[in-house]
Amino acid sequence: MASDQCQGSTGKYVWPELLGVEGTVAEATIERENSTVKVEVVLEGTIVPADFVCVPDRVRVWVDTDGLVTRVPVIG
Repeated sequence: MASDQCQGSTGKYVWPELLGVEGTVAEATIERENSTVKVEVVLEGTIVPADFVCVPDRVRVWVDTDGLVTRVPVIG
């Protein structure tokens, strides 16, 4: 989890309370609490492009095969 807010992002940037909840619920919560970000729900094990800089308008919500959040969602 990032220790500092991603430069260029605004509003809430980390959602530790969503760990273990359904991915669709997490997605809706994040969009409601910070409308400036785009949420991507991603299945654990999926290969995604590596980012070497923070992406200030994206939150990846990592879920397991049951659809439960496995990592704390954070902007980046």
